[in-house]
Amino acid sequence: MSDYKDILFEIEDQVATLTLNRPDALNALTFDMMYEAQDALAHIEENRDIRALIVTGAGRGFCSGQDLRNRPSGNVDIVEAVMDCYFGAMNAIRTSRVPVIVAVNGTAAGAGFSLAMVGDIALAARSAKFIQVFSRIGLVPDCGSTYLLPQIIGRGQALRAMMTNDPISAETALEWGLISECLDDDELMPAARTLAARLATGPTRALVATRRLVDETEGDAFERQFRRELEVQAEIRVGHDGQEGVAAFVERRPAVFRGE
Repeated sequence: MSDYKDILFEIEDQVATLTLNRPDALNALTFDMMYEAQDALAHIEENRDIRALIVTGAGRGFCSGQDLRNRPSGNVDIVEAVMDCYFGAMNAIRTSRVPVIVAVNGTAAGAGFSLAMVGDIALAARSAKFIQVFSRIGLVPDCGSTYLLPQIIGRGQALRAMMTNDPISAETALEWGLISECLDDDELMPAARTLAARLATGPTRALVATRRLVDETEGDAFERQFRRELEVQAEIRVGHDGQEGVAAFVERRPAVFRGE
């Protein structure tokens, strides 16, 4: 197993923990990080001693979304690059051969919000917040948000979250079914480890088959919607509001949108 730069990957008592590890950037996602995650997830597929997985973030945030300064190198098709990297990692979590617990230890924004939804069971610290954030920078939701979020909380609440960027507290996330448990901050990881240990000693083959049955009717809908988000995103990015929103975010100033 490789040494990683942007994630931590630990195995203890049949439970693997994958920790996003860019705490100074609130664990903003990069291509390197997501490829490292793919490598770690491939190790889980190969190591039959691993029977459960926890996904969490280092420091005070779970994940602030994609690092907008990070782009694939070379002259590449951005849609295909993101599908290969980001979809590859998220789908590997969503279809893992072991039960997956996501422990949201702080803000989950943008693609980090999407990441919080791809596991089997999500727990959150009481200080956690879920923010769509995309329209704040003149973009559309991506990384599967337009597929996953309406399924979980319904069309109306999902559109409100996406259009207003209003933060969803952990308590509200629990009420809406976005997470299964809201815990005091210092209880989050112990609770995640206890649950992971319980699942790891259970009939994991049957547990994962249960997930497959729940997801069976979707076919390739998640992948198709993930790709469609990126196609629309590519169109929006070249317009005035897309360019202005990203520039304003990077420059840390208010954006001036024109509806273009």
